Amino acid sequence: MIQTMLEGRYEGVVLHHVRMAFSEDMESVGRFQPRKLWVLFTTVLAVWRARIVHRTPVLYYPPSGPNKVPVLRDLVLLCAVRWMFRLTVFHFHASGVSGFAPQLPRAMRPLFRIAYGRPDLAIRTAEQNPDDGAALGARRSIVVPNGVPDGRGTVAERTAAPGGPLVVLFTGVLIPSKGVMVLLEAFRLLRGQGVNARLELMGKWGDATFREQCERFVALHGLADRVRFLGVKRDAEKLAHFAGCDIFCFPSHFEAESFGLVLTEAMQFAKPVVSTRWRGIPSVVEEGVNGFLVPVEDPGAVADRLARLAADPDLRRTMGDAGRRIFEQRFTLERFHRRMEEAFLSLRH
Repeated sequence: MIQTMLEGRYEGVVLHHVRMAFSEDMESVGRFQPRKLWVLFTTVLAVWRARIVHRTPVLYYPPSGPNKVPVLRDLVLLCAVRWMFRLTVFHFHASGVSGFAPQLPRAMRPLFRIAYGRPDLAIRTAEQNPDDGAALGARRSIVVPNGVPDGRGTVAERTAAPGGPLVVLFTGVLIPSKGVMVLLEAFRLLRGQGVNARLELMGKWGDATFREQCERFVALHGLADRVRFLGVKRDAEKLAHFAGCDIFCFPSHFEAESFGLVLTEAMQFAKPVVSTRWRGIPSVVEEGVNGFLVPVEDPGAVADRLARLAADPDLRRTMGDAGRRIFEQRFTLERFHRRMEEAFLSLRH
């Protein structure tokens, strides 16, 4: 989302980007590595240089989620650079950091307040997310939903033929809190009901141990011919999988979940969705309108909603069409750019 924000065209707003390349892949996210100390040092220097060269008065920063190593990184970086800027904007793509202070040693809590305290503007992606900005004493806290470019028409779309297998798609990092094992168990229950379906999971594994656990589950329950782990797909190849599924399922309970961007990627292709009542997801999925919402970590509920959609092609079509309308009204990239521009320009008042 930061990349797409940088690619926007704005009037009266100029963005100068300093890249924070702390993690090279998912295995290194949230983990300490010695090289990250050097990246932290050079990033601080780059921000100082950008502030002096461009004389920008505003620091825009996406705080980490509630994870110890990224929080410690934020403390060092923000304490080193915030003092140089007249205004600070925090954009909470991850949720929950405002409640992390009690987990820090008492001596570090003043640094937490210096780093995160009293931003001039706080942006979160959905009303349902924790209001981290308000909790940190933000002067103003607003909601700006994410948006994605409309890829419809760029790849072929398909739906299951009568009597053919339905394709259920998951996209995201393959880790437990994204609901991967919940979905595998739900799919086992779905197959036990005799539903003719295939499950595709697109994304990068979080670690080798969890991959082995999931592959063992698939083999143990005789699902190897029905479950495919697709790996990472990009650009047109990624869109082709969204356009080629019948139902999109995202049973996340990820601790830093704030929006569920992949849901909008499925909705642009008029696909019904099954997801969870978790954080900002209900701002994207309207229960009974463009999909179903279930409690977190409830594979039985996921299987039940998948079975309902599998049995009713008219319901799939109606919910898919509603999702497409919601996407066009709320979650296009153009709308995101316009809202971000309005947010930045509001700092002049």
